[in-house]
Formats: sequence, structure tokens, C-alpha cells
Amino acid sequence: MMTQNRIMVVDSSAVSREIVARILRNTIEGAQVITCASGAEALAALAEGQYSLVTTSLRLSDMDGLDLCRHLRSSRKQHYTPVIVISGDADQRLLKAGFSAGVTDYFDKSLGYPAFGKFIKTFCQRNHGLVGRVLYIEDSRTAATMTMRILQKHGLQVCHVLSAEEGLERLQRMRAGEGESFDIVVTDLYLQSEMTGGDLLQALRNRLHYSQQELPVLMITGNDDIRTQVEAFHAGANDFVTKPLIEEVLMARMRSLLMIKHQYDALERQAQNMEQVASTDSLTGVRNRHYLLENGERLLQKAAGKGFWAMIVDIDFFKKINDNLGHLTGDHVLAAMGGLLNRQFPDAMVVRFGGEEFALLLSGSGREEVVQRGETLRAATEALQPEGVKVTVSIGIAGVEDHPGVDLNALIGLADKALYAAKEGGRNQVRLTLGNDAIHPAITATASV
Repeated sequence: MMTQNRIMVVDSSAVSREIVARILRNTIEGAQVITCASGAEALAALAEGQYSLVTTSLRLSDMDGLDLCRHLRSSRKQHYTPVIVISGDADQRLLKAGFSAGVTDYFDKSLGYPAFGKFIKTFCQRNHGLVGRVLYIEDSRTAATMTMRILQKHGLQVCHVLSAEEGLERLQRMRAGEGESFDIVVTDLYLQSEMTGGDLLQALRNRLHYSQQELPVLMITGNDDIRTQVEAFHAGANDFVTKPLIEEVLMARMRSLLMIKHQYDALERQAQNMEQVASTDSLTGVRNRHYLLENGERLLQKAAGKGFWAMIVDIDFFKKINDNLGHLTGDHVLAAMGGLLNRQFPDAMVVRFGGEEFALLLSGSGREEVVQRGETLRAATEALQPEGVKVTVSIGIAGVEDHPGVDLNALIGLADKALYAAKEGGRNQVRLTLGNDAIHPAITATASV
């Protein structure tokens, strides 16, 4: 989607203007649509402010739509604004002269206005605004100043460094998850420092293992030697531009490479979302048992030397809720419980262990703290009352502090033993299994269910 949504619709027909404007408002979120009935009216409005998109009919009352487009391309302010020509009778003049006039795209009105909505969605995906952070390596301050001015004019954020060594250092920090992150690298192939742009490219691809999609690289070279370019392509460069830089060519390359980067990021987010869905219980919003089996033991090993605790939480008399109030109400109770656990334990692995039972794995806490957090959860559950139903929980806790050397399965078993004691003791309470497997009434409240 375009970063700015100020759109102009130019058409001599009031009906056409209204229909096109309505489709644009409905299709592009937050679109501010200005309509103009003539070319002169459009040019006056264009002189006053920046627009992210202009649509125009081919024939206007006072000028040709292609002439309007040529005016935009001659303007500094609107030079790069996309222009869509909307016409039901595209002739050879439009098809031949449209490109040279600067038309970005064309919609055949004979396809119908509903098709225009789909067309606009696709157009916005192809022509979204330039967004991204650029790591720019150039040892000539004069050349760097000119290039940065172009990049920044088009809305890009630029970090300029003078050497490949400094660029590599920043990329190493980025790979480690520290410092600034970048969407694209732009580097001169020939640098005066010990490392060349080609050396940086080799390090980026082979040492840091950034793929061409994850981090595109645009090379700048002072000559068009084919062998040099082929070697750089083999080393992992995405594209080349030659000096002297031509703004339109440079930005066309940047737009293409940033689109690759944005598509990569979108696929990564999609993969993460799919993984999240696969490992999450759809009803409660906490992790599922499969996630616990896959990751729980690793979490325990990672917490070696720190406090690590298993907490089992069971909703008291949940079967009565299902039997007396129905399974739909029971589902609402489970969903509310999952939400409460996620809110109260954002630092823990929260899992639906089965039915109305939940398991929590916490690290870095002492005995007193984890017991108090269990009591806070118990009290919060009493106050929850989802669907007007009074709900309490019984909680069992065990930790490696009291049971050093146990594996995850044994630790959960010890927490379950404490949970059983909490139920036997009257429910709505927190119990703790100590080192001698004795059950300690950590905090007890009288059940009132």
C-alpha cells in the first residue's frame, strides 16, 4: 500500500468522478480523494500539494489526458507521482505515446467499475511507496552527498559509512541482533580502504550468510566492464548501476530490490504466523501440548543454574460447568483463563496441558516470588467471573531449586503431585512440592465453589 494516500481524480464527467472516487476510498485505507473537473483545475491543485496517485480520463474538457501527464512529469514536485489513465476507448495514440508521456498504467473502463477496484488493489501492491533503511558505503564524500540527496528525496533513510570495514562491522551487529537494521546495501565496487566493495559482498554472503532476498546489494561501479560485473553477480550482487548515476535508473533499481526485500519480509512474517498457529491452542490462545513437548526440555536446559519452575493450574469443578451450563459456556471459561494466563505470565511458557489443565514453565525466579505469582493468579481467577460464572483454580508448583537434576517430565510430575494435594485439601489454593517430596501448603484459601 502506498505510504501517502492523497489521491486526485480528474474527469470531466461528474458521475465518473464520483464513482472512481468512491472506489478509491473503499479500496485504499485512509485515502483522501480530491476530484477535479478539468486539466486546469487539476494543475492548480497539483501546484499546491503532493499527491500519491493521479487518475485521469484520456479526454478532458480543456486538454488531453496525456498532456496533463506530461505536465506532471515536468514538475519537480509531482515528477514521480504514478498516473493511471482511465478510458473506455484506448486508441493507438495512447498505446504508443502513453509511455513517453509518463503514464504509469492504464485501465480499460469497458471492463466495468467493479473491475477497477481489483485493478487498484493490484496496482498499489506493485507501486507502493519507497520505504526502507539503506546502508550506503562510499569513500568519496562528494559522490556520497549527491547520492544521499537522491535517496532521501524519495523517502529512504540512509546510513552512510566511508569504508567497507565499517559497513561490515554494522552488518555483523545487525546479524547479532544489535544496533541498526538495514533493508538494502548500496556500495561502490572500488573503495580506497583495504576491503573493496567486492570483499564486503563476499563477507556478507559467505560469512554472515545473508541471502540475496534477505539483504539485497546494489553495486555502483565507474565502468561497465562485463567480466567485473559477472564476477560480482556470482559473488551475490543483486544489480549494478554505473557512474555517473542517473536518478531515474538508480531509483528504478532501488524500487525493484526493495520490493524483493519487502516480499522476503512478508514471507518470513507469514511463516512465523503459520508456526504460531500450529503451536497455539485455538480456543485459549496459549501454546499447545505439542509445543511443550518440542521446546520444554530445551528451555529447562537453557535455564541451567537459574531458578526454573513448573506450575500446573487446574480449573476447579470444570465438569460441573460443562454439565450444568453447557459446553459453550465452558469454552468461554477456558478462553478467559487462557487470556488471563497470557497477561499474567508474559515471561513464561504457558501451555494448555489438557482439558481444563494448564502448565506453566518459568525461569529466573526464586521460590518466594513464584509462589506469590501463583497466589496472585489464584486471586485474579476468583475475580475473573467469565460469563458471570464464578471460577477458582488449584495450583501445584515444583522447581529445580528443590529438586536439582530432575528432567522436565519429572518436574511436571512433582508439580502435579502438589496440584493433587491442593485438590485434596479443598481446592482454590496453591501447594508446593519441597525437596523431600513433602507437600507444603504454600498459600491456602478455603474453596467456595
